[in-house]
Amino acid sequence: MNVKATIYFIGSILLFLVLGLIHVSQGQASGGFFAFWTEVWQDEQQMNFLLHSRMPRFVIGCLAGAALAVAGMLLQTMTKNPLASASTLGIHAGAYFFVVFFTIFFPGISGASPIVVTMAGGVLAALCVTFLVGKSLDPVRIALTGMIVTMLFSSFTSALQLLFQNEVSGLFLWGAGTLLQLDWGGVQFAAPWIIITLIVALLVSRRFDILLLGDETAIGLGQNITLSKLLGWVIAILLAAVTVTVVGPIGFVGIIAPHLVRLMGFRMHRTMILGNIVVGASLLIAADILVRIVSQTSELPVGAMTAIVGAPWLVYLALKMSSQTKAAGNALEGKVRITRYKLFYPILAVVTLLIIVLSLSFGGTSFTKLLELPQEIMYNSFVWEFRVPRVFVSFGVGMMMAISGMLMQAVLRNPLADASVLGITSGASVFAVLLIVVFPQAPFVFIPFGALLGALITMGIILAISARSGFQPMILLLMGIAFSAVGAAIIQILLVKANVHASQALTWLAGSTYGVDWGHFIIFIIVMLIVLPIVITFATTFDILTFGDGISIGLGVKTDRMRLLMIVIGVVLAAVSVSIVGTISFVGLLAPHIARQLVGPKLLRLLPLTLAVGGILLLSADFLGRFLLAPKEIPAGIIVSLIGAPYLLYLLKKTNSVKSK
Repeated sequence: MNVKATIYFIGSILLFLVLGLIHVSQGQASGGFFAFWTEVWQDEQQMNFLLHSRMPRFVIGCLAGAALAVAGMLLQTMTKNPLASASTLGIHAGAYFFVVFFTIFFPGISGASPIVVTMAGGVLAALCVTFLVGKSLDPVRIALTGMIVTMLFSSFTSALQLLFQNEVSGLFLWGAGTLLQLDWGGVQFAAPWIIITLIVALLVSRRFDILLLGDETAIGLGQNITLSKLLGWVIAILLAAVTVTVVGPIGFVGIIAPHLVRLMGFRMHRTMILGNIVVGASLLIAADILVRIVSQTSELPVGAMTAIVGAPWLVYLALKMSSQTKAAGNALEGKVRITRYKLFYPILAVVTLLIIVLSLSFGGTSFTKLLELPQEIMYNSFVWEFRVPRVFVSFGVGMMMAISGMLMQAVLRNPLADASVLGITSGASVFAVLLIVVFPQAPFVFIPFGALLGALITMGIILAISARSGFQPMILLLMGIAFSAVGAAIIQILLVKANVHASQALTWLAGSTYGVDWGHFIIFIIVMLIVLPIVITFATTFDILTFGDGISIGLGVKTDRMRLLMIVIGVVLAAVSVSIVGTISFVGLLAPHIARQLVGPKLLRLLPLTLAVGGILLLSADFLGRFLLAPKEIPAGIIVSLIGAPYLLYLLKKTNSVKSK
């Protein structure tokens, strides 16, 4: 270490000691920092609190912070991505899903071998990301792939939590990340794993230094790069898995700490590991201090605090990277596989009509005979007032989500983008859950307005921050990741604070068409009458914009204004959709891509098929949700996730394979 790095390292140790003294003095039974350290030596009760409650919490915080920081540093080295960490690459989400899954179906295995369960989940998520990314090491592509994999695992986790509420009721606080310890058991379990793994990382650190020189140079120096990368991945995943096992998934420490260490002047991995141990522990302890200051009477998840504090740091990194990368993505691709339009669209209309009739015919636990359906609609008030608008609204909202995703994908020039990737649906969800938890007696009609307000506020913040960069795709993407993390953190806090209403909140978050009426259908008609003429009018301009700024500007297109217009339209459509049915993510991702692979990327040709596919997807999901476990309903958002996950995994692999060539 040079002099500058040495000074910073000593300062970090001193700061860590101060934070440690503050941390262990906190507690409901403590009279304050100075009072605690004055009385603890004479008060046996205070000493017992210190030794058996506060010290285990402090030690596990140090171990977890150090493990997360070193894991993030190694993942950034392995992927050559400054935004990589266990949370952004889906490792935490995979480990969390496995814990929930095994807790429900194989509680014996989960209790006997927790590290095996979390390690398996983390490995599976990491393999998904590395397989889907392929040889590409583009930071934005890796970040997007990691986010999509996180969304997939999170969707399955939410489904299990909703369907098996009793079995997982005790996992809400742990699932948001908490340092709460009742004894030394957690420390005794985690300490050997983390300490031994960190020692191994120090011993093989020179291998990671050589990797920074590039694969060809490393091979020329006699390095087995496959073994080096395998060691790095195993160490990082093991550190993350042990941490998740004891304290739950805690994000952003693995992003912030390595960057701070590099800013301090550390360059070699051996010294960076030491620096990350100190800085990571300090960050997590500081976050826990803030959590206990904010809520002195109840336990809040520290993972939520790290997300709230870390998200602005991620935005800062995004803005810093924007000066080096002016644009990201390529022109959207698609093949014209359908040439007989006169035959195709009538067939599509018939299929759509059949799905609508089938959905209208099913109610409760039985089907209505086809010949009796008109009579049911005309004379059965329940069918007319509830089932018919539900079918029409489901189809209409699917259309809005599809066109929103189509515009977002054109803006980002990436077929894997939609409003959920930009964090818009997360902002809407925060306000919806806030109303559910804070005002549980409020009429349900107010929840859509809260969701719409949250989406619009989130959109305004994102646009204001990204305006200077010209609404560049990379900035929008990374801010979407940040806002999604903050939104998830706030929702976790709300659920933990008011667990009584968690079921209703989870139903909303999963996305459900239950409770829609003709008023929602009128909203859909009004929105589409305004939006569709605008999209059709600027269709040619939008097509040009997908080829990048250079070509667009050369053809006289005002890229910033057009991109802003597309973003606003897409976000408004997504906000209205969320306000009606909650958070359903995959329709906006899947529908435009399916249509693009059939009719090509030209917008005027793409638009009608995209609308039809989006409507069919959501209507089919709503029907299956009512039919599969009737009379119990599965939210449509969960069904969409189950339908879309295999196809989306295929899409991720295909897209990244093509781009890496």
